[in-house]
Amino acid sequence: MATRTEEVYDELRRQLLDLNGDFEPGQRLKLLDLAQRFDASLSVIREALTRLAGQGLLVATPQRGFSVRELSVTDLADLTRTRVQVESLALRQAVEHGDVAWEAAVVAAHHTLERTPVTDATGQFNEGWSAAHSVFHQTLLAGCASPRLQGIVTSLRDSAELYRRWYWALTDDHARDIAGEHRLLRDSAVARNAEPAVAALTEHIERAPRELIAYARQHSLDATPRPSSSSSVLPG
Repeated sequence: MATRTEEVYDELRRQLLDLNGDFEPGQRLKLLDLAQRFDASLSVIREALTRLAGQGLLVATPQRGFSVRELSVTDLADLTRTRVQVESLALRQAVEHGDVAWEAAVVAAHHTLERTPVTDATGQFNEGWSAAHSVFHQTLLAGCASPRLQGIVTSLRDSAELYRRWYWALTDDHARDIAGEHRLLRDSAVARNAEPAVAALTEHIERAPRELIAYARQHSLDATPRPSSSSSVLPG
């Protein structure tokens, strides 16, 4: 069952991240339909959906089941603030405690990332780049030598993946030098320059959400519930 669950999870995750696929933001998912679609048991489908909800790709609601996450400016802003705080802590510790093997691993992971194109031969987003990108950032922070902190970082990065895909698909951020951002992160970390490294990481994390939030507001795509007259107003 574990193998089948992994297969269903992998395929569902791929489809959810495919913005041209069958799933739409906010769409409710029916377990029976998915069980027939994937020829899998309800327990397999439920376990896969629970994992995806834990990664922020789905929303689990009591009595209503699972639905595809929508673009929420409030959630994205909160997620981004939290990522900056947690990843900055991890990077500071990595710069302080990382050894020579960590330095070599960072350089190697960056080399793979830099040699991997962002788009494939058809012009579509390259999943290989996404994987190399994740490995680079995981390696960069691995020097913190705290498995619990690394676990929190990974969970938050997973939660940001769908927003990251929306950024690539919706915004027109051609002025961004993302390769240069990664080189600066590599160089600052390996040189043990904590403050420039954290500053570079902060801007790297905040760039995509900033552009996506601006786009969402401009095109009225924010799915954040509006407060009623009796509710406290969220800060702007």
